Amino acid sequence: MPNWLTLGITLTGLALATARLSGLSLGAAFAGFLLGLAVMLPGHLIGATGAGDVKLLAALGTLLGPRAVFFAFVYSAIAGGVLAVAVAMQRRTLEVTMERTAMLVRSRGANVGEIERATTNNRFAYAPAIAIGALVAALGF
Repeated sequence: MPNWLTLGITLTGLALATARLSGLSLGAAFAGFLLGLAVMLPGHLIGATGAGDVKLLAALGTLLGPRAVFFAFVYSAIAGGVLAVAVAMQRRTLEVTMERTAMLVRSRGANVGEIERATTNNRFAYAPAIAIGALVAALGF
């Protein structure tokens, strides 16, 4: 996720709030930014998401506010799970993906190194999941 895009979204959200055009106060827009950052940062720190994903949800928080950005996070996780299954099916790795996921849960993360090996083709773009989650939250679901 390019910095110019996430910065542009952030500045737009803050400007709309300042001009009272978004339905959010400037404080609510800033709180949405901080909450978006807070809920995504742990995933980045353990290597599950990229920094661009963190910045994207934080930026969208300036447009959504704290309540809606929390729901956007939840809906993004659901959409991300669906997309992960679809990607694994397309790559014909669904069975091994499910086995590794079950082992990750059973071992409380002991096999994370095996899963994160550079030779493992298990990465996919998470920004579409964030976009879906933010859209669903913005629509009030």
